[in-house]
Amino acid sequence: MNASACLSGIRPRLRLLALAPVVVIAYIVTLIAIDEFFFASNRIVIKSIPVEKAGRHTQSIIGTENEDPEPTKSVQLDIERVINKTLGFEKVIAIGLPERSDKRDALELMASLSGFDIEWVDGVKPSSIPSKAVPYGIDPSAVQDNFLGSWRGHMNAIRQVVEQETGSALIMEDDMDWDIHLKSQLRNVARGARQILHESSELPHSPYGDDWDVLWLGHCGEPFPETLEENAGLPSESIEQMSAKYFIQDDDTVPPYNQVSQLVDWSQYQPQTRIVHRTAAPICTFAYAVSQRGARKILYGLSVDGLHMAFDNSLAQLCRDAMYGLGRNQSSALNMKCISVNPTIMFHHKAKGLVASGSDIQNVGGDGSVREKGETESIRWSMRLNLQNILAGKRLEAQF
Repeated sequence: MNASACLSGIRPRLRLLALAPVVVIAYIVTLIAIDEFFFASNRIVIKSIPVEKAGRHTQSIIGTENEDPEPTKSVQLDIERVINKTLGFEKVIAIGLPERSDKRDALELMASLSGFDIEWVDGVKPSSIPSKAVPYGIDPSAVQDNFLGSWRGHMNAIRQVVEQETGSALIMEDDMDWDIHLKSQLRNVARGARQILHESSELPHSPYGDDWDVLWLGHCGEPFPETLEENAGLPSESIEQMSAKYFIQDDDTVPPYNQVSQLVDWSQYQPQTRIVHRTAAPICTFAYAVSQRGARKILYGLSVDGLHMAFDNSLAQLCRDAMYGLGRNQSSALNMKCISVNPTIMFHHKAKGLVASGSDIQNVGGDGSVREKGETESIRWSMRLNLQNILAGKRLEAQF
C-alpha cells in the first residue's frame, strides 16, 4: 500500500498531524536549497572558498583536542536553521539614529543580499534623556560623547526583546559589516555553543542551544578567560572549566592574524583557526545575540540596578563576573552564560567619505578629513566592500 493510500484512511485532523514532520523537514530542505542557490554564483568566482566548507572542528579543554563526533542527522538539520531569514534567532535588530539614512540604506542592502531581515530600533541622542532617567551610578555631567545615548539605544532594543517575549535576538549597530559567508560561519558557532554549554537536546528551541544568555559575535577584540589577571594561579580544575574551546580549523574566512586583534597570542594557533569560547572581556558591542533570559538579566543589571561604565564595558563585566565565579565555584550576581567567537565575525565598517560621519558616539575627524576608500578590520571577505561585485556579477574580492 502506498503512502497516499495509507493516509486516505486516516481522519482529516490526524492526517494533518501525520504530515506535520514531513512539512517541517521539507521546509528545512527548502531553506538549505535557497542558501545554496544564493551562493551558487560565488562558487564560480571564489573557487578557493566553497560555501559548504566550514572547516574542521574540534573541542579542546586546556589544550587537549578531540575530534568532534559527527552530529546526528537531526542535529545537522536543526543547525541549518541558522540560514533562515533571521539567522536562527527570532529577530535581527539594528540600532541606528533615524536621520542616518545612509547607514540604513547600506545595512538593508547588505542584509537583503545576505538573505536575512532586519528590524530597526531608533538610536537615542543623550539630550533626549532627562536626568531623572539616568541610571544609578552615573553622573551625567561627567560623561563624554554619546555615552548615555548609546546605552539607551541598546537598552531599548533589549527591553523590546523582553516586552515582546522574543525567544532570542541578534542586536547589531548600524555600521556593521560581515563576511559574505556569514551563514556558514554561524553553523560552526551553533555547533560550538552547543558543545561548550553541553546542550543535551538534539532539537533545542534555538539552533545555538537553550542555555546561553549572550552570544558575542562582533567585537573589537577579546582575550581568553584563563588569561585574565584575576584568574592567574587558579587550580587546574578551575582553569579547565573556564577554558573550554571549540576550534574551527582550516577556515578560509579567518584573516591573517596580523589583521585581527592581538589580545590573543595567535602564534599559539595554526593559521585559519577560529575559536568559540566562554566570554572573558570583549571590547565593543558591535553585534551580540541575547536570549530572553539574557535580555531580562541585562535589563536588570545595566538599567534597573544601575550603571557604572559605558554599555559595552558594562555588558562585558557581567560576563567577566560570571567567569570569576565559575573559576571559584561561586555564583555571580546574575550568573550570566556568555559565549564569544574569536576572531570576531562582525566588525564596524568605516565608509568612504567624511571621517566625521563614521561615528554617532564619538567625535572624530573634526578637521574635515575624507576617507577615500571604505575599510573593515578583521573581516576577510567583506560584504560591504563586495556589494558592487555582487550586484554586477563580478568576481568577489578578499581584503587580505
